[in-house]
Amino acid sequence: MPSADRRLQPRRKPRQVRAELTRERILTAAAHVFTEYGYAAGTTNRIAERARISIGSLYQYFPNKDAILAQLLIRHIDRGTWTEADRLDLSPGTLRETVQALVRDAIDSHSEDPQLLRIMIEEAPLSRDLLEAVDRHGRIRTAQIRDLLSRHPDVRVGDVGTAADLILFTIEMNTHKLMAAPSAVPVETFAGELVDMVTRYLRGD
Repeated sequence: MPSADRRLQPRRKPRQVRAELTRERILTAAAHVFTEYGYAAGTTNRIAERARISIGSLYQYFPNKDAILAQLLIRHIDRGTWTEADRLDLSPGTLRETVQALVRDAIDSHSEDPQLLRIMIEEAPLSRDLLEAVDRHGRIRTAQIRDLLSRHPDVRVGDVGTAADLILFTIEMNTHKLMAAPSAVPVETFAGELVDMVTRYLRGD
C-alpha cells in the first residue's frame, strides 16, 4: 500500500462494543467540529475535546484528521442505501412516482448537513477504502435502478443497464451539487425538473 494511503487508514479496528462506540464518538465529534470551525481549523485537539477523550486515545483510532474525514465520507456513502426500492408500486402509469421516489431519496440522504457534505467533497483525500466504498455504492444503486427499470411497464429505453448508469450519475451528481452549494433554486423546483427530465427520457418522449 502506498505511504500516502497508509496515512488515511484507521489505526484501530474496533472488535468490542466499547471500542466501536468510541470510534463513532470520534466521527460524530469530528462532523460537528468540521462544520463549526471548517476543515483547516478543525484540529484533532478540538475533535478530541468535543469527543471528551484524550488526544492520545484519538490517535489510537486515527493517525490524523485526513483519516477521520475519509472515514466520515465512507460512512456517508455506506448509509446511502435506497431502502424503499422494494416497496414501490410498479404498475402502469406510475413511472413518474417511481422516479420521484428515487430523486427524493437522493435529496434526503444528502440534506442532513450540507456544510459537512461540501467539506467532505472538497477536502476528503482519496484512499483505497474510499474508492472501494464508492464502487460498492455505485454497484448496489445501479443494480437497484436496473431492476426497477426492467420491471416497470412504462420504461422505453434501448438498454436498461446503460440507462441505469446514466440515471444514477445524473441524479447523484446534480443532487451533490445542489446540497453542497445551495443556490437560489428551491429544492422542490430542482426535484420537479429533475424528475420530469428523467421520466421523459425513460418513457422515450
